[in-house]
Amino acid sequence: MFRRRVSVWIVSALAMLSLGLFASPASAQVTPGVRAGLSLNPDQFYIGGHIETAPLVDRLHFRPNVEAGFGDDRTLVALNFEFVYRFPSRQPWHLYAGAGPTLNIHNNDHNSDTEGAFNILVGAEQSSGLFFEIKIGVSPDLKFGVGYAFH
Repeated sequence: MFRRRVSVWIVSALAMLSLGLFASPASAQVTPGVRAGLSLNPDQFYIGGHIETAPLVDRLHFRPNVEAGFGDDRTLVALNFEFVYRFPSRQPWHLYAGAGPTLNIHNNDHNSDTEGAFNILVGAEQSSGLFFEIKIGVSPDLKFGVGYAFH
């Protein structure tokens, strides 16, 4: 039963994120992207996707994302509702920092659990869309990720 609920969550989250893939270039209101990386505690490989809004205020963007982690005898689906601030730069690379709440859905063979948490993140993004990111949270404790935003 729980596996079906997790599958519904994953499909629903991915469907919402994929809506950004079909935004018309003229409107350019959201930017879709993909991500992958490694997490510690639990030790997992994760994949995911995100959308990023146009600036809400100054350089502050809303970047909701979903990540599915595999390994350490469990599956973890994280629904992250993060805001990022892009620091100004005239270089091809710029730094950003952010934070936001997350809903983590843990599942292993014997148990399932859902918990709320909070992430803090820092990253560097190239103007072409390539980015590297580090997240500190409650579960997982630490994530190292790489991704691409389709500008």
